[in-house]
Amino acid sequence: MAVNAAERDAMVRALHLAARGPRGANPQVGAVILSPEGRVLAEGWHQGAGTPHAEVDALSKLDPLEARGATAVVTLEPCNHTGRTGPCAVALIEAGIARVVYALDDPGAVSGGGADRLRASGVDVESGEQAEAAHAVIDGWLTAQRLGRPHVTVKWAQSLDGRAAADDGSSMWITGPEARADVHRRRAEADAIAVGTGTVLADDPSLTARDGDALLPHQPIPVVIGARVTPDDAAVRRHPHTPLFFDTHDLHAILADLHSRGVQSLFVEGGPTLASAFLAAGFADRILAYVAPVLLGGRRLALTDIGVGSLTEARRLTIDEWVPLGGDLLAIAHPVEETDPQHEGAA
Repeated sequence: MAVNAAERDAMVRALHLAARGPRGANPQVGAVILSPEGRVLAEGWHQGAGTPHAEVDALSKLDPLEARGATAVVTLEPCNHTGRTGPCAVALIEAGIARVVYALDDPGAVSGGGADRLRASGVDVESGEQAEAAHAVIDGWLTAQRLGRPHVTVKWAQSLDGRAAADDGSSMWITGPEARADVHRRRAEADAIAVGTGTVLADDPSLTARDGDALLPHQPIPVVIGARVTPDDAAVRRHPHTPLFFDTHDLHAILADLHSRGVQSLFVEGGPTLASAFLAAGFADRILAYVAPVLLGGRRLALTDIGVGSLTEARRLTIDEWVPLGGDLLAIAHPVEETDPQHEGAA
């Protein structure tokens, strides 16, 4: 049975509802319940971990018999497991829902399979409706699910000869205002932003995302990594979000902790030592290298040891885009997979 106009309209509405939910450990999901004639009976969305899922939220707004023979339009495949809440597939079956239209399959090994359970109970199921739009809503969550950790962007600014600062330590500002504004826009797209304690002590960054002096609507959670104590009067302690401090250099443990908190994307901006640590550990999913037309020389390299002992061990990158920013140039890149043909035979 093909998706009809009322169901398509309901999916548009469900996607809008999904976007109301918070980004976090659980996906943003919206649901609309339609009568057999295509009339909207109820709406719902997932409002955060531990709260009813979108389907159950919508069903809760109906009298017990109203859902009999109705259609549930959902942005993600109804879940098939018991966590803090019960399986949505079972809730739909018990409510008497006759048809389910959803956009994306649930990628979870435990939570997936809801569609099969619905079909086994005689529910008509249609998948893939507006899947691309649904993917855009929960892209960060899907990526974090696939990786088992937050997606990591490693950013640095450098001179044309690869220095992050002059020999006296001064680095403000290597790049121009257009590049710095671009950094702030990208900060605002991340769930969290990480620096090392060395950067906190040397530069006292606020780690906010700003447009000029004004804070942008979304602010990343500040993350400080390292054993040294952050002073009580440090600018990061005045951030809109309470900073997270990690007295460890175990990046596996840090990323696992952030993942458990619902952090889907991490923006690493902590200077050469921290950037190099993430690269060496293989945790750089995207690289942003801002290159300024200036020569500094000296010892303060933008990157230090990343575990490359010879050219054959070089970390090859694929350039996704070159972006001119005033007089500066931004390279957006990602690591080349070992199976990527571009990895072979580099001159």
